[in-house]
Amino acid sequence: MSETTHDGTVAVTTPVSPDEGLTAARLAATYGLSVSGARPSLVGYVRQLWGRRHFILAFSQAKLTAQYSQAKLGQLWQVATPLLNALVYYLIFGLILKADRGMGRSVYIPFLVTGIFVFTFTQSSAMAGVRAISGNLGLVRALHFPRASLPISFSLQQLQQLLFSMIVLFAVAIAFGSYPSPSWLLIIPILALQFLFNTGLALIVARMGAKTPDLAQLMPFIMRTWMYASGVMFSIPIMLEDRPGWISDVLQWNPAAVYMDLMRFALIDGYGGGNLPPHVWALALGWAVLVAVGGFVYFWKAEERYGRG
Repeated sequence: MSETTHDGTVAVTTPVSPDEGLTAARLAATYGLSVSGARPSLVGYVRQLWGRRHFILAFSQAKLTAQYSQAKLGQLWQVATPLLNALVYYLIFGLILKADRGMGRSVYIPFLVTGIFVFTFTQSSAMAGVRAISGNLGLVRALHFPRASLPISFSLQQLQQLLFSMIVLFAVAIAFGSYPSPSWLLIIPILALQFLFNTGLALIVARMGAKTPDLAQLMPFIMRTWMYASGVMFSIPIMLEDRPGWISDVLQWNPAAVYMDLMRFALIDGYGGGNLPPHVWALALGWAVLVAVGGFVYFWKAEERYGRG
C-alpha cells in the first residue's frame, strides 16, 4: 500500500495487522492463551496436588532417609534426640525444679516424654516448613508442580518420624505402668488432627519464609517460647494454681497443649480427664480445621509468586 506525501515523495506503508490493536487480555481470549505461571483455581489446585500425591510421599521418604545419612547411628537419632532432650528436661525440671509435683515419678516421666515427642512433631513441621520454598528454590524454579507439595511433604516426613518414635513412647509408658488399653486407640484421631494442624502451620510459615527468609532465624526462638508456654515439662493447671484461672485456660487452649494433653490422656493411666480443658476434642478439631484450611488458602493465594524475584 502506498501514498503520496506533501513533498511529492511516495511512501510505502504496511497494512496494520488487526492484532496490533488488541490488548494482552483480548489476545488471550481470541487465541486461547494463558498467563505463564498463573495461579490455578482453588479446586484445580487441589486436583493438581492429588495428582502429585506419589511425588509428595516419595519426596518425604527421601528426605527422611537422607536426614541422618551422614550419622553412624542413622535413623536411630530420630528416637535418640527427643529421648536425650527428655533426660535433660527431667534432670532440670523433674529433679531440680520439682515440676513433677502432684503427679509422682511413674506419671511424670511418661508425661514428660510424651510432651516432648508430640511437641517435637509440631516444632519440626514448622521449622521444616519455613524453609520449604526458600530452601528449595532450585527445584521450584526448574520444575512446574503445585508448590504446596513441598510443605505438605515436610509435614508428612515429620509424621513418619513420629510414628517410628512411637515405639519408644509405648515402651516408656509400659515401663511406668501404663499398659495398652482401649484408650490407646484414641492415638489415631489425635495424630490425624495434629497432622492437619501441622500441615496448615507449615503452609503458613512456608509462604512467610518465602517472602522473608530471615524468619527461619527467628523460628527457634518462637518455638522455644511456645514450648515453655505449652506445658511440655509441667502441668499447666498445677503450676499456675495460684494464678488467675484465665491464664491457665488460655495456655491450655493453645493447640500444642491441646494435642499433648490428649495424647497423655490416651497413653497414661494416671493422667485422667480432669487434667484436660473443657471441650478439648472440639478444640482439637477446631484448631486442625481452621489452620489446615486457612493455611492452605493462604499459601495458594501466592502460588504464582514462589520462586520469582
